[in-house]
Amino acid sequence: YVDAGATAMDAFHGDTNVVSSGTVDTSTVGSYTITYTATDLDNNTATASRTVNVVDTTSPVITLTGDASVTVELGATYTDAGATATDASGDITVTSSGTVDTATVGTYTITYSATDASGNAATQVTRSVTVVDTTAPTVVVTGDNPATVELGTSYTDAGATATDASGDVTVVTTGAVDVDTLGSYTITYTSTDASNNSGTATRVVNVVDTTVPVFTSSSTFIIDEGDTDVGTVTATDLQAVTFSIVSDVLSITSAGVLTIDSAASDYEAQSDNPVTLPYDGSTYDITATVTATDASSNAATQL
Repeated sequence: YVDAGATAMDAFHGDTNVVSSGTVDTSTVGSYTITYTATDLDNNTATASRTVNVVDTTSPVITLTGDASVTVELGATYTDAGATATDASGDITVTSSGTVDTATVGTYTITYSATDASGNAATQVTRSVTVVDTTAPTVVVTGDNPATVELGTSYTDAGATATDASGDVTVVTTGAVDVDTLGSYTITYTSTDASNNSGTATRVVNVVDTTVPVFTSSSTFIIDEGDTDVGTVTATDLQAVTFSIVSDVLSITSAGVLTIDSAASDYEAQSDNPVTLPYDGSTYDITATVTATDASSNAATQL
C-alpha cells in the first residue's frame, strides 16, 4: 500500500507542511487509520484522517498432490495423496469428499475444497480413481497331478477350484481321457472373471497298464507218443500277449502254439534198453515254464 498523502493551505502563511501517522498492514485483513496533521507558524493545528480497509476477495488455489488420474488394482489398498492449498491469508485446510471402493471395479471421484477466513472458496479440484481388475483368477487343481489310471478302468476327474478378487468364479474343464488307450492326456481348467482375465491350470492323466496277463489254458497238456503238436497256450489281457518258454525240448510261438521235439515224444527213447522197456500205462512228464508278456512288459508265468 502506498498512501496518497494530504496537503494543507494556511490563510496567512500559505502552504503548510503535513505530517502523517499510522500504518497499514496489507498482510492482515482489517481497517487502518492514517492521520494527517498540519501546524502553521502560529501553532494552529489542523488534522484529517483516511481509513484504509485491507480486504481479501481472492480465493485460495488448490493443487493436487500426485496424479489427477489414478489406477488401483481390484482388492488392493488405496491411500489418497491428498491436495494442498495456498492463500494470501496464510495456511488453510483442504477437505476432501468421496470414497474409493477397491472391492468393486469402477471409477470414483475425490473432490477437494478449501475456504479462507474471509469466506472465499477455492475452485474445487477433483481426482479420478479407477479401480481395475487386471489379475487373472488363480486356478488350483484338486487331487493328484499327475494322476494315474489303470488301462480299461474308469476315470473320474477331481476337477479344480478358482479364486479371484472379483468374487466367485467358475471353472471350465476341457480335454478327455481314453482309458482304453495307453498314453498321457491333458485336462485343462480355465476360469475367466468379469473383466475377462483368464487363469488356467492343467492336469496330466497317465493311462497305464500294470496288470499281468491271466492264463486261460490248462497248465497240463497230454499227447500221444510220437506227437509233436502239444496244444495252444492262451491268456487274456487288454493288450496283445506274446509267449515264450525256457526248455530244451519244448518250443512255443509268440502266439502260444506249443510243440515238442520228436525225439522227446518217443517214449522208448527215454530208456537205454527200449526193447525190454515195459509199458505200465504211466506218462512221461516234461515240465517247463511258459511266460506270457503283454505290450507293457507285464509278465505272468505258468509251470
